Amino acid sequence: MSAYELIETGGGGRIKAWIKGVPVEDVARRQLENVAGLPFVHEHLAVMPDVHYGRGATVGSVIPTRGAIIPAAVGVDIGCGMMAVETSMTASELPDSLSKLRSEIERKVPVGNGRAGEYGDVPDSIATRWRNSDLEARLDRIRDKHKRIPNHKVGAQLGTLGGGNHFVEVCIDERQMVWVMLHSGSRGTGNQIGTYFIERARRELERRVLGFHVPDRDLAFFMEGEALFDDYVEAVGWAQDYARMNREAMMDRTLQAMRSVLGKFKLGKQAVNCHHNYVEKEHHFGADVWVTRKGAVRAGDGDLGIIPGSMGAKSFIVRGKGDPDSFCSCSHGAGRAMSRSAAKQAFTLKDHREATEGVECRKDAGVIDETPAAYKDVDAVIAAQADLIEVMHTLKQVVCIKG
Repeated sequence: MSAYELIETGGGGRIKAWIKGVPVEDVARRQLENVAGLPFVHEHLAVMPDVHYGRGATVGSVIPTRGAIIPAAVGVDIGCGMMAVETSMTASELPDSLSKLRSEIERKVPVGNGRAGEYGDVPDSIATRWRNSDLEARLDRIRDKHKRIPNHKVGAQLGTLGGGNHFVEVCIDERQMVWVMLHSGSRGTGNQIGTYFIERARRELERRVLGFHVPDRDLAFFMEGEALFDDYVEAVGWAQDYARMNREAMMDRTLQAMRSVLGKFKLGKQAVNCHHNYVEKEHHFGADVWVTRKGAVRAGDGDLGIIPGSMGAKSFIVRGKGDPDSFCSCSHGAGRAMSRSAAKQAFTLKDHREATEGVECRKDAGVIDETPAAYKDVDAVIAAQADLIEVMHTLKQVVCIKG
C-alpha cells in the first residue's frame, strides 16, 4: 500500500504527499495548494518528503502539466543534479590526513564564479567533450532569437562548481569502498536562461487574452502552441544537457586531483548522473505530459538516483521502484528545515564544527547556512518514501568541498 497522504484542496486540486514523519512548513503547504489548483495540472501534484518553500512552487514537487510549462517551477538552476562514481579504493587506503586531498580538489575544481582555466590546464577530456558536442551551436541558435540571454563563455565554465549548496565529496560506503559524489548544474548561462524566460512568462500572462488567473506571478506559464513555449523547451533542453556535461567535466577534474594525491585507482561499475531540477515529456495516467521535477529525481523501475544529506550527514545511492502515484519520482535530498538567513542566526561556528566533526571541510562562517542542522533528518526523509525507492548504498562523506 502506498504511503502517501492524500490532500484535497479547496480549489479542486489533489495532492499526494510522501511526508509521514517529516515537518512541512505552513507557507510550503500554501504553495502546494496553489500549484495543485492550476487547471492544467494532470491528475494530481506529487510531493516528496524533502519538500520546502521555493520560488512559486515548493522544492520537492513533481508537477505534471498538460499543454503548459511553468518556468519558475523548473527554476534558474536548470538541470541541477548529482553525479556519483564508485572507485576501487577502500577506506584503509586513504591517508590519515585528508587536508592535502581537499586542497588539491579545490585547486582543480574552481568554485563560486570561477572559470575552468583559472587553476592550471583544462584536462584534455573536458576540452574534447566540449569540442565534440553541439552545445555551442545550439546556444547560438537560441541567442539568435533571444539576444537578451548573455553570451557567457560557457566552454570556459565547464567543469566548475558554482556556489550555494553545490559540492564535491569523497565518501565511504557501508562496505568501506570509496566514492566520489558531486552536485552542480548549468552554471551562469542556465541561470540567465531561467531568469529570462521566467520574466517573459510573466509578461505573457499579463497580455494573454484567455484571462487565466494564477495565485502567484511566479506560476506564470507558457502554453503549447505559443512560440515562446517551443523556445523555452529548446532553451531548457540545452541547459539540462549542459548541466549533465558540466558534472561529467567536474568529475574528470576531481578524479585528476585525487589521482595526483592518492595514486592510481580504477572506477567501479556503478555511476549515476541524474537531474533534480528539470522538465521533460513523459507518459503518465494515460497521457503524455510535461513533468517538472523541482527538487525531485526520476525513480522509474530500476532507475539509479542519489539522495544526499547535508555536509555532515549520510547520503544514499538508490534504485527506483517506478511508483506511478509519484510519477516515478523520489526526493532529491534531505530538504531544508529552515531558510539560509534563519540558519545563520540559529547556529554558531561551534555548532557547525561539532556537526561536521570527522569531515575535512570548511568550518568558517561562510557555510553556516549549509550546516547539517539547517536540513531535515535524512533518515526520516528516506523512511517516508520507502515505497518509492530501494537503498543500494549508504555513503558517509570524509571530504566536502562547498561552493
